[in-house]
Amino acid sequence: MQILILFMVILILAETTYLTAKKWRQRTLKVARGSLLLDTSAIMDGRIVDVAKSGIITAEIIIPRSVIREMQLLADKADSDKRARARQGLENARILEKLETVNVNVVNDGYVDQGGVDERLLALAKNYDASICTTDFNLNKVAKVVGITVVNVNELSQMLRAQVLPGETIEIQLIQPGANREQAVGYLDDGTMVVVEDAKNLIGQKLRVEIIRSLQTEAGRMMFAKKTAPSHTKPVSAFHSDQLKNQSKNNDHRNKPNFNKNRQNRSNSYREQTKPASAEDSMVQLANKK
Repeated sequence: MQILILFMVILILAETTYLTAKKWRQRTLKVARGSLLLDTSAIMDGRIVDVAKSGIITAEIIIPRSVIREMQLLADKADSDKRARARQGLENARILEKLETVNVNVVNDGYVDQGGVDERLLALAKNYDASICTTDFNLNKVAKVVGITVVNVNELSQMLRAQVLPGETIEIQLIQPGANREQAVGYLDDGTMVVVEDAKNLIGQKLRVEIIRSLQTEAGRMMFAKKTAPSHTKPVSAFHSDQLKNQSKNNDHRNKPNFNKNRQNRSNSYREQTKPASAEDSMVQLANKK
């Protein structure tokens, strides 16, 4: 009887050990090929949450347990700024796990060694042909050196920013009337609608406009612009303008009497003044009068 009980105990222990090891192995190695590994900086940054909500990410998002532990350690630090960012990172991880637009898994990658969390991320990405999402400059460079694909949130944000900003001037073809009877509508090369005020009578023409406002809607980005003031005066080249100024100064100097000079100088000056004006001097005087 005792032998039977002992045998059953051994059997139960073996089965329990097997199931525990299997579960641990599944949690540890549950990294699909082509997954996107998030590092600490990307999660604490928070913009990856908005990108995931959009549904643009089709790969499985993996958050290693070592990254969670690193944020937990930072959340207990005395530095209030790091503590607040780390706590927000833990909240971002919780939000990501609940999203329905993307598949997110937290995997137990074990405790990190002396190499740190970054080395563990690089090893996981290399072993499972995964990408790394980060805002860390050094990790970004190292990953590219060893041949790992990097999704940099900063670079992604730069690529998605508006090509034209308020205050800039552009040339646009007006092709149709707007909602208001005085508006005209044109489009940028990327399809962005530009509504120009007081330009309905210029439909079919190319017009130089200044962007005054940008509006993001569910249908896309829309911009509002106004006509730039046309220049009615013909600009004078810088060289010609300087030449006119110098000639004007010389004429003023020649025409201004100098009582400190001797009589010979005064007579020479008088002779210069009595010379008939050249065509160039006449043009200068005419320009000065205008």
